[in-house]
Amino acid sequence: MTTPPPPPPQQPPQGPGPGTPEDQPQDQPGGSQDATPAQQPPGFGAPQTSPAPPAAPQTPPAPPSLTKAPQPGYGYPQAPQAPQASPEQPPAPGSPAPPPPQAQPPQAPPAGPPQAPPGYGYPQQAPPAQPPQGYGYPTPPQPQGPYAAPQQAGPYGQPSPYAAQPGYGYPGQPGQPGYGYPGQPTVPLQPQAVPGGGGRKVNAQLLIIVAAVVAIALIVGGGIWYSKSSSDDNEAKKDDKATAGTSSGTTGGQDDKGTGGTTGGGSEKAPGDPASKLLFQVPMPVVAKGDSVAVDGSWLTDKAYVKSGVAEVSGYDKNTGAKLWTVKLPGPVCEASRHMTKDYRTAVLFQPKMPAKNSSAGCSEVAALDLAAGKQLWRKTVSSGDYPVTFDNVTVSGNTVAAGSTDGGAAFDIASGKVLWSPKASDSCYDAGYGGGPKLVALRKCGSYDNPELHVQTIDPVSGKVLSEYKMTAGIEYASIVSTDPLVVAADVGDSAGDGSGISDFFSVDNKTGKLITRISAPGDQYAADCEGITRIEACTGLAVGAGRLYVPTEEHDGTGDYSRTNEVVAFDLATGKQTGQRADAGDGYTIVPLRMDGTDVIAYKRPPYDKGGQIVSIDGTTFKQTTLMQNPGTDSVRDLESNYLPQYSEIIYSDGRLYMAGVYADVSSTGDKEYLAIGFGTGS
Repeated sequence: MTTPPPPPPQQPPQGPGPGTPEDQPQDQPGGSQDATPAQQPPGFGAPQTSPAPPAAPQTPPAPPSLTKAPQPGYGYPQAPQAPQASPEQPPAPGSPAPPPPQAQPPQAPPAGPPQAPPGYGYPQQAPPAQPPQGYGYPTPPQPQGPYAAPQQAGPYGQPSPYAAQPGYGYPGQPGQPGYGYPGQPTVPLQPQAVPGGGGRKVNAQLLIIVAAVVAIALIVGGGIWYSKSSSDDNEAKKDDKATAGTSSGTTGGQDDKGTGGTTGGGSEKAPGDPASKLLFQVPMPVVAKGDSVAVDGSWLTDKAYVKSGVAEVSGYDKNTGAKLWTVKLPGPVCEASRHMTKDYRTAVLFQPKMPAKNSSAGCSEVAALDLAAGKQLWRKTVSSGDYPVTFDNVTVSGNTVAAGSTDGGAAFDIASGKVLWSPKASDSCYDAGYGGGPKLVALRKCGSYDNPELHVQTIDPVSGKVLSEYKMTAGIEYASIVSTDPLVVAADVGDSAGDGSGISDFFSVDNKTGKLITRISAPGDQYAADCEGITRIEACTGLAVGAGRLYVPTEEHDGTGDYSRTNEVVAFDLATGKQTGQRADAGDGYTIVPLRMDGTDVIAYKRPPYDKGGQIVSIDGTTFKQTTLMQNPGTDSVRDLESNYLPQYSEIIYSDGRLYMAGVYADVSSTGDKEYLAIGFGTGS
């Protein structure tokens, strides 16, 4: 990527915004494993002094080719490539440190929050280094427990549900071991502490130093193309009025709304006047100066906008922002499910207490919340051996809450809290995490440290029975669940993306058979979506999947106007892996990011240039015609508020003429300007 030329003079100032980690210390608590959620990038937007006039523009780079033929599908012969060296096992404590691997470790954190331009045309500033983890943020897990040495394989979870269920590689065959029981003996995967921080793009707006991931061998070839079979399992479909954002940022993946709307195949209706107004601002929670506390999770019910605060979750009136209720928690919310049940029940992970500065208690608590009633349903912990499991991610599918970690996964009934399955010390593989929503998909890790094996399993949410399984090619260490129905998995194969996005390829998989349908090449220098994939399995941004297609934004490139930057949204066919040839242009000065599906249409947010307000548009899934659903005010004061919430690093929900934008960290502004946890926009009276 190239840095865009400087903008014209006399433009509005900018500065840091809400949700910005400032001084986030790490801790190393003894005797327990801490979760490793990715470090969150900061918010933006506090004003500073006016910039100086720009220098002469540089030669603009050529825009990415949108007509370039896609890479061959999985199974197509490829040119041989020299394999990369496998990483060494970490040294034993006290031994001399080995030479550094190919991937460089995370850089030292800065003293204060970085800044990013609220729109194209702003003066560019030198990108800051990534902030450290901080108050209320779990530290990486340490190797211990049942994965330090080979273990005798045993049933996963309680014996009764799995006694006669199929095992790995044998879905549907009677008499095979149950969920969590490997089909063949494997060397136990020994989890290693991984650096914090998720995959984040390096672009002209912001430089985020990403976690170091060990180099793995490139895939040379192999595999078969399969035709896609349709899915008729609609029982787990939900009637959510919105999809909740998580700490990963904007919501990607599928949406479960019906059809019949006026904008195409969706239910979102275009208003007579799309002009919006600022409805309310949620005050930033009070935290100590220098602290940064995680506040992951946003949801929308029929009556309330719900947002996590510091050790609490609160519901606000959708139109006025008046607080309706609050559920108090003993510690900060680490992770939140992006999915809800039909009756607005969801789940969160949180720490058992407010940690002291420079320490972390780990995210060992799971709670189910009734967002309609504004109450906590239950609170649980799970032990593996003699210590509590520290969870990394949580999701909801049907009436099941599923949480994953390097100790293995656990599942609970969302109404009663009954444990459906939990980690066992005898497991030689473990559930690193889950994808929820219409179906429940487990990402299970087996193999050795330098030769991991990832199994993508569609499982029954209640019994844990393996319904189908796709085994990814050996050497792929991390992956993300982009969508569960249709099933789409993202991975950075051989660290070839080169941009920290966590995506070089997408894998379209048949839910029923577990067979690979096609593999889609998505070079990091051409496409702007990203996934964390290390600990937070569903943390993907800038994506939408539905109606047999995958929608991805292109990287920014020069527009036609002076100092203008722009991009597009393109679509891939999940049956063939090829681009459909259609695109939705953002327009000069705007960048467009898919938020979610709306039937067969795509709901997208357009981040505006410095002198205009943002937009919500609906992209027709057939014609790619764009319909403006919302146009935000372009006044300086409102524009400054909106610019605080970068789509990649914020929680953005749009539904029925209402737009909510929120940060994922609570902290104190370094400039002293007033900041807000969340803001709401609305059309109509």
